[in-house]
Amino acid sequence: MSRDTTFPSRTNTAVFWTKTKLFQVSRAASEALSTPVKRSPVGNALTDARILGESRTSLWNADGSEHSLVTGKIHNLRLALRKLNGVEIPAGQLFSFWKQVGRTSRSKGYVAGRELREGCLIPSIGGGLCQLSNALYDAALNSGFEIVERHAHTKVIPGSLAEKGRDATVFWNYVDLRFRSTVSFRIEAFLTNDSLVVRFRGNLRPHNSITVASRSPVSTVEDCVSCTNYQCFRHVHAHSETTGRTAYLLDEYWPEFDRYIVNTRRSHDVLRLPLIGERFGKDNYSWTTDGFDNVRQFPWFTLRRSLELRNISPHGGTRQRALLASSERLADLFGRSLTHEVTHLIVMQSLLPFLWRDGHLGGRTFDVLMNRLPLDVLQQRLDEASALHPESKTLTDFRADNSIVKAEREALTNARRIITPHSAVAKLFPRQAIKLDWELPAMLPSSVRASAEVKVVYPAATLARKGAYELRDALRGLNVRLVKRGADLEGADFWRGISVEPAGPDWLANARAVVLPSFVEHRPRTLMRAVAQRVPVIASTACGLENVAGVTSIEAGNVEALRDAISRLLNHAHN
Repeated sequence: MSRDTTFPSRTNTAVFWTKTKLFQVSRAASEALSTPVKRSPVGNALTDARILGESRTSLWNADGSEHSLVTGKIHNLRLALRKLNGVEIPAGQLFSFWKQVGRTSRSKGYVAGRELREGCLIPSIGGGLCQLSNALYDAALNSGFEIVERHAHTKVIPGSLAEKGRDATVFWNYVDLRFRSTVSFRIEAFLTNDSLVVRFRGNLRPHNSITVASRSPVSTVEDCVSCTNYQCFRHVHAHSETTGRTAYLLDEYWPEFDRYIVNTRRSHDVLRLPLIGERFGKDNYSWTTDGFDNVRQFPWFTLRRSLELRNISPHGGTRQRALLASSERLADLFGRSLTHEVTHLIVMQSLLPFLWRDGHLGGRTFDVLMNRLPLDVLQQRLDEASALHPESKTLTDFRADNSIVKAEREALTNARRIITPHSAVAKLFPRQAIKLDWELPAMLPSSVRASAEVKVVYPAATLARKGAYELRDALRGLNVRLVKRGADLEGADFWRGISVEPAGPDWLANARAVVLPSFVEHRPRTLMRAVAQRVPVIASTACGLENVAGVTSIEAGNVEALRDAISRLLNHAHN
């Protein structure tokens, strides 16, 4: 039975709609006759300025019956924050919520969220943005800004900023929030997995100082899910909902990750990938697609990337920049395809910095499928190798933009889990890492021939980051013939003084060992092929194969340890 016998009617709602249109026309006319309020652009001048004020509020402040409306609210916040985060406003310029955010409509991607209207919490397209206007007002007060326009809610929701008198309702476009500062300031507005954070930065403290009295709840606020006014046309019947979908955002196929996904996916989860590899016969996208509620591919993107990379060298900075650019495009496609029902993500590492930067991870938990070192660690390793070998040009041919490096580090810090088969990567995240087993390839027949020569295979191009300098120095004086796979990118005479032959199709035939003392190695597939063929492997810890049977691990850059490992292995084989 209802606690209140009155409830909104369609007639009342029509009257309310008519009034809003009149108010909107009036506000538009007033704006046309006065000095127009400017929309401020994103800038970088105040990125490192001091924090003037901050507001932090919880995202998940409703019970399970309202899960869909809360996830809708969070989705709406993600969209609105793209218009706010990084905006820098000059001293004295007026900030307007609606001028900055723009109208919220279904065509712009906004969905149904909770909106307080006529004393009730109702579903509304773009609903939930009052949490953002509340936070902006709260941060403005904490920063000492001048409040030019602000409207309090008619009712106070327990637990909200309204209880502290720090709420500011908005309604397009006549109920606005406006403020200004005597100093230039920057808005940082973003979502963590459970909070909305609004922060203002500036080099100087504004002159104003404002205090606001707290308010007490004036009455109970009904919502359209738990309300028992069943005759109200707005009533939403409560129903059982899932706790949210998980979206798997994938790129290049890794069998270790595929096995993990098959064991963790649920029937209502969704999958995004560049191409359904099984359908097109593309092994590099051969992810298992069965068992998902929704699978979406992006074949035009995949075709474009293939054409762009076709004529680019497989090594060097040009290719790395092209790969980053394509990952950015793919992350944007994936991010925009996600619905508000997705509350958890499994993300391929290449997409991570762009999804984080663009706010798609906000209000969601996420795990990372890591197939390489973090960019900051990777570049540090390359710098260390460059200090050892300043003559090498290949160690300095690429560094990622600092903004991408920073975004990836922030995202990794906020990730719930790090999932990887790479032991060197897992060691960097002792509390977050889930260490997967490497997937060894099937053992292939090998045409082993009797040979008096002792052969050691170097399964890579001649590159400083692959440990070519260290291997050359370690082999000097040893009665060994080197079988090399790949071009000599450190110079045509790099292996002078070493007995060398190019690798053939059966490059493991007669190999006493496979050696790769890399400073950086993310895909040790050739080493695992050797392990599967029971050929001994000597590899740096950077190759990520520590504790794999048949692999001797050494530290990258240590020539003496490498020489000793090769000598011991050859002596053991001889005996």
